[in-house]
Amino acid sequence: MRWAFLATLEEAKTLGKAAGWIPQILLVKDGDGRLVAAAPAYLKLHSQGEFVFDFAFADLAQRMGHRYFPKLLAGVPFTPATGRRLLTRAGEDRETLMIVLAAALLELAKETGASSVHVNFALDDEIKALADCGFVERNGIQYQWHRREAETFDDYLARFASKRRNQIKREVREIKDEEIRIDVLKDSALDDDDLIAIAFKLYKTTVEKFYWGHQYLNHAFFEIARRRMRGALELVLARSKSGEPLGGAINFAGERRLYGRYWGATREVRFLHFNVCYYEGIRECLAKKLDVFEPGAGGEHKLARGFEPTVTKSAHFFREPRLHGPIASYIAREREAVRVEREQMLEALGH
Repeated sequence: MRWAFLATLEEAKTLGKAAGWIPQILLVKDGDGRLVAAAPAYLKLHSQGEFVFDFAFADLAQRMGHRYFPKLLAGVPFTPATGRRLLTRAGEDRETLMIVLAAALLELAKETGASSVHVNFALDDEIKALADCGFVERNGIQYQWHRREAETFDDYLARFASKRRNQIKREVREIKDEEIRIDVLKDSALDDDDLIAIAFKLYKTTVEKFYWGHQYLNHAFFEIARRRMRGALELVLARSKSGEPLGGAINFAGERRLYGRYWGATREVRFLHFNVCYYEGIRECLAKKLDVFEPGAGGEHKLARGFEPTVTKSAHFFREPRLHGPIASYIAREREAVRVEREQMLEALGH
């Protein structure tokens, strides 16, 4: 068994360096030269676009006189969704191959001069393999909706006490009273280039609204997503009676899950965000019998609308022992705080 480091095309490396994301990939081959495992990764010159925040760690490193960047990240850019980060061929010994990949990530960090290795939004078996190689597990919380036995929107509403149920009904009714139409556009409906332009415009409204906003995506991204993810890409679009776009969100549908992403609005309309980003997504899950709706990171207000606190996991290794020790201790305390916070949330929800 052997592993090799493979850089992408020089053009991609140049573009990545300008953006602070330098593509890497680890490939593992068996004795016959067959590819049996891989780990896509990036050398990063900053901590933007990750959703597992380590700004405090970078600050600590600087105050201690240690260089923090570049660092090595195994994750999907701008996507706070759990999924496979250590890829293994079906039928192979995944447990062993994950250990090989974990060790190779550490070796790659050493070869490239990266201060640390970060594997974000990883699966449980990956977290275990990484922990066996000295990584420290870090936990966070996302708010996700679970369909369970619900078949209709009324089934969803039935989970709430009367006061909350009536509030959600009022939020839905007020949008209808304003004669605002909300459509979920997908497949051939998105062949209209104007809709892709609207999706990009709505994305930019949120980026430009907040002082911390940063435009990671361009118009071409939405065109590529339409072309390569046909059947998965969905535009939830709210329009006035006259047809004016008021707000919208981008969703991606998987086999069992719906992933909510970029929200934007051209003007403020009360309760529009809840309807576009949450209630339409729940309706879509009910219609397609999807198990889980992940509307993205953050937002404790999702709890009041039936979204449950769900633990997300990442793994981290800091090559400088004087950093790894204190950060590992902090992360252990943070894990316990996350556990207690989640239990309190579930208790408040009546779980």
